Amino acid sequence: MREIVFDTETTGFDPTNGDRVVEIGCVEMIDGLPTDKTYHQYINPERDMPEGAFKIHGLSTEFLKGHPVFPDVVEAFLEFVGDDAKLVAHNAEFDMRFINWELQNAGYDPLSMDRVVDTLQIARTKFPGSPNSLDALCKRFNIENGHRTLHGALLDSEILADVYIELMGGRQQGMDLGADAKSVYVPTGPKKERPKRTFAISAEELAAHDAFLKKINDPLWLSGQDNEQPTD
Repeated sequence: MREIVFDTETTGFDPTNGDRVVEIGCVEMIDGLPTDKTYHQYINPERDMPEGAFKIHGLSTEFLKGHPVFPDVVEAFLEFVGDDAKLVAHNAEFDMRFINWELQNAGYDPLSMDRVVDTLQIARTKFPGSPNSLDALCKRFNIENGHRTLHGALLDSEILADVYIELMGGRQQGMDLGADAKSVYVPTGPKKERPKRTFAISAEELAAHDAFLKKINDPLWLSGQDNEQPTD
């Protein structure tokens, strides 16, 4: 199965207010594991970069002016994601809204939301009430992300691919007994032989045993027989 883990960086939060995509990063996964194939592209948004967005990803207006506009890279992007691969993103609604806005503005059909896997929703389901940002999930799964000083679409996609693997059960999927499974001790080796009783039963023990049997009504060992209690 082919999946594309992806991320975008933008000039803001709302494409309908003029915000644009400035970076796309994608990581290919086959059968639950990343391959060596990636897609990465900086994009000229043809507008200024707000200070708040710059502090998040560090992509300046001057830097992006030297890169192509979205219509010039759309074919390469669509070729990489293909027609039926699942699209995996963290808070996928945000990224898909921007990608589809750019696609439609360039004269292309939007990508179907039926293809989308949102790791944020998966994390919220698995860990309700817990922090589920990408950084928080890295901490939960002991995934190294110390080099992530700024957001970057390809870097975040590579980290998300590792997080996604853990959310789906780890690199040995199918070996997990489930979230509620507990460790069970299964003894191995030869059965330990216990020594036989070597001392005789005392008269007091026999009397106590007989007295106990007389207190039992309809004992199972007399089923189908006359339920006469044992006597001395």
